[in-house]
Amino acid sequence: MSIPAQAIYTTITGRTVVLQTVPVDPYDFLRGYYQVLNYDISRKDNLSKLPGWNKFELESSGKLSTQNQTDIYVILTAPETTENLDISKAWKPIDVSAKQPQNLPDNQIAIQGKFNGWTVKYGLETYYMPEDKREDINQDIQTAQTTVNLEGKIPFVVEVKVSSQGQAVPISLWVRDRNYKF
Repeated sequence: MSIPAQAIYTTITGRTVVLQTVPVDPYDFLRGYYQVLNYDISRKDNLSKLPGWNKFELESSGKLSTQNQTDIYVILTAPETTENLDISKAWKPIDVSAKQPQNLPDNQIAIQGKFNGWTVKYGLETYYMPEDKREDINQDIQTAQTTVNLEGKIPFVVEVKVSSQGQAVPISLWVRDRNYKF
């Protein structure tokens, strides 16, 4: 019961953040159609370029070997313009930490994930598609993957709410100019 309560709390009180995605489209006969989402902030090669990476590796090295994963906080900064949710403007990672950051400026937030040595999972990786919208969503995603906006990003992002503790809850999937609610 605490997991749904945390998700509801995060949805109500959390800040809206837009994350850049990279999709994969599997089919699971037991679950139906779904989209596996991977984020720019999920990849070790992207995170290892950030200022806090070396310190994170030192602080988490013992934890990773004993538990197979460790907490990581990725600090994101808002795009310059946040008027009228511009879906092409994903929040940018600027730092990482093994501990939850305190007293971040208003234009920053920390999102918590689990690092397994290669990638980070945020609990935002699966989007189950309603059967009646599956074909439309897949067509939009296919078109979006062949389209690049002016900043070189695919217009395929996920809108999430992030609590002050770093937990994230997906709100909607944006593909080009269409919004699909979770």
